[in-house]
Amino acid sequence: MEGDKYRSYLHGEGELNTNWRYGGPPNYDIVNKLFEEERTKVWPPGSLEEKVHNLVKSWEMEIFHKASLEVFKTIDKLGGGYNPQLQTSLPEELRCYDPEKETDESSHKAFVTTFPRGFAFEVLKVYTGPPEIVLNFRHWGYNEGPFKGHAPTGDLVEFYGVAIYQVDEDMKIGRVEFFYERGELLGGLLKGAAIDSSAMEAASSCPILRNTG
Repeated sequence: MEGDKYRSYLHGEGELNTNWRYGGPPNYDIVNKLFEEERTKVWPPGSLEEKVHNLVKSWEMEIFHKASLEVFKTIDKLGGGYNPQLQTSLPEELRCYDPEKETDESSHKAFVTTFPRGFAFEVLKVYTGPPEIVLNFRHWGYNEGPFKGHAPTGDLVEFYGVAIYQVDEDMKIGRVEFFYERGELLGGLLKGAAIDSSAMEAASSCPILRNTG
């Protein structure tokens, strides 16, 4: 379906020359359904909360799916993927997920494999508006695919946190900071039994996964 009710810069004449990482624009119907069924907040149309919520989802879409910084419309100069959000000071031998060894591509593949229905996001509260947007958020999904050698459990995996977005007068994001407990996310993904690499590869090669991140 043309367009997305929560994300800008996916379709239309402005995206005719966009270089997409996975061959074309993503379709968010699956994760939008999860979001709408399980969200805890419904913001009034035109409210600051709705505008921030949609900005964050548009930003996430661009960093995960657009291959060239030149076509980004929500940001100036930020990297993509989950790696910036999953840094750790743990010794290398204790890292179940090592951001120093992952690329933007491999981290995205890992999480869309483990969350086939997507990883839903909602803004719970906006504390301050632009130019420094401070918000409380919830991220959740169901562990229905393998993760780093562990079988899926089907369980809900969710975490809460605070994010700070620095934006300019055009609402373009120049800096982002996240504050949350990474163990809330990764701990829930490591409960399943160990599985072999062939099962992991079969799940991660599913052609519909590129549309669920």
